[in-house]
Amino acid sequence: MNPKHFHDKIDQQRLVAALADAERATVGKIYVYVSHRHVTDALASAQRRFERLGLARIHDHRASILIYIAPRTYKFAIIGDTAIHNRCGDEYWTRLAEQLSLDLKAGDITAALLKLISTLKKTLEQHFPR
Repeated sequence: MNPKHFHDKIDQQRLVAALADAERATVGKIYVYVSHRHVTDALASAQRRFERLGLARIHDHRASILIYIAPRTYKFAIIGDTAIHNRCGDEYWTRLAEQLSLDLKAGDITAALLKLISTLKKTLEQHFPR
């Protein structure tokens, strides 16, 4: 999928509102990044982007989360900084990725991302409340 078409299929206002709502409830932060590149390994690309964006250095709580999407190759990754990853474990991130994959296949990209953000918000509220 062309990244431009991907952007056109997202209700950006609803997405921004959901991210802002999540930030009001927790000290953690959720970021969404859409890559315009052809990606072979989405997890490795997400980890590089996480570092390039300086997300590990932004927050003392180490509770940043990156939703990395590469629509050109139909791949994505969800990664959390050290503290949130350690509290949730690998299985949590795997379950999130499996659910996002199913939700994206249903065709409503905005709904899939909003559902993921809602789940992440609840997790951040539990472990990193404001």
